[in-house]
Amino acid sequence: MRAVIQRVLRASISVEGEVVGAIDEPGLLVYLGITHTDGPAEIAWMARKVWDLRLLREERSASDVGAPVLVVSQFTLYGDARKGRRPTWQAAAPGPVGEPAYDAVCAELARLGAHVERGVFGADMQVESVNDGPVTLILER
Repeated sequence: MRAVIQRVLRASISVEGEVVGAIDEPGLLVYLGITHTDGPAEIAWMARKVWDLRLLREERSASDVGAPVLVVSQFTLYGDARKGRRPTWQAAAPGPVGEPAYDAVCAELARLGAHVERGVFGADMQVESVNDGPVTLILER
């Protein structure tokens, strides 16, 4: 499982011109990639790491201040462009594996106490964000 996390002042996701998820206050924008072997241990680890990571101002975590989290499914985090000019997506989990794992990470974040906003798995999404810092971190388990 991989994630790119950005500290944002606000962020939103639109599908076909309609906003489907948004945070209008400082929080985290999480691009989440799932691979074939991700299971319950990776899901629990990622949710806990995102929630407790001291990435916000004054070295605070989202759990410290109740910051919202906007989670976007992002299979392209498993793109491999080492050969040729066209990336391969073979390491990305297919929808029947990836979608339940994405849902489970969002559910686990909510169980931990996060206000979770989401994109639409598999949709062509437009993501808008105003980074804070900017601060961007890559997590992998």
